[in-house]
Amino acid sequence: MKSSIAGLIGILAFAMLVAGHYLGLGYTMGAGIALAAVFGVGWPHYLGIPAKKTLGAVIGLAGAGAALTAGLAAGSDYLAWTPLYIAVGFGAIMVVQLVRGTGQIHRLESTLGAGAGVLIAGLACGWVASLRYLGEPGLTVIVAFSGVVALLAGMLPWPDRVLAPLTIALAALASPLAALIFSDVRIVPAMVLGIVVGAVIAAFHRLRTLAGVSTHPLGVAAASLAPILSLGSLVYFVEKIVLH
Repeated sequence: MKSSIAGLIGILAFAMLVAGHYLGLGYTMGAGIALAAVFGVGWPHYLGIPAKKTLGAVIGLAGAGAALTAGLAAGSDYLAWTPLYIAVGFGAIMVVQLVRGTGQIHRLESTLGAGAGVLIAGLACGWVASLRYLGEPGLTVIVAFSGVVALLAGMLPWPDRVLAPLTIALAALASPLAALIFSDVRIVPAMVLGIVVGAVIAAFHRLRTLAGVSTHPLGVAAASLAPILSLGSLVYFVEKIVLH
């Protein structure tokens, strides 16, 4: 998989999620559901595991359901239903693995890989919860700005031993700049958040490198969306800790 393609897909996903703070909750819910669905359908193709359609449907539905309930949940605990969707999704993955008739020798690897996909898809609802919690861009823009810088750094054709620390360093420098321009978040918390964002994106970049080239378009999309969706709940919880 070319890093440039993965980076462009990630940048587009960040743009869609940040736009939700200006287009409203309904748009953000739709974007979260759509991204979770695309990720869910593509993740089995990226892993190369059997029962791709069934497992993709389970992963996509778990993520879409979590995003939907994060936008509709009453009260202040917007992620109250998220653990339930992740648990049900993982249970459904296990059932599918037990009843399917092919690839039995790789059943454990398929279960763990698809279960990881359910977790990643479920974490995407944090982007929706973030909008409901603040109602303004807040840390979302900081995360997106540093994330885009990290993705651009990941497009460089350099070895990972050089690229990983560079990605983290550039994200750490970009986040305070975004904080100064777009919010009143202090420099140190913004820099810490940028380091975390850069580390997550660098880790998934290394995972793509180790996994090899994915030729299926949906598999490429899923691998590209994985770090962005994973950052969703991080944004939400950091907002609750840092801002209030």
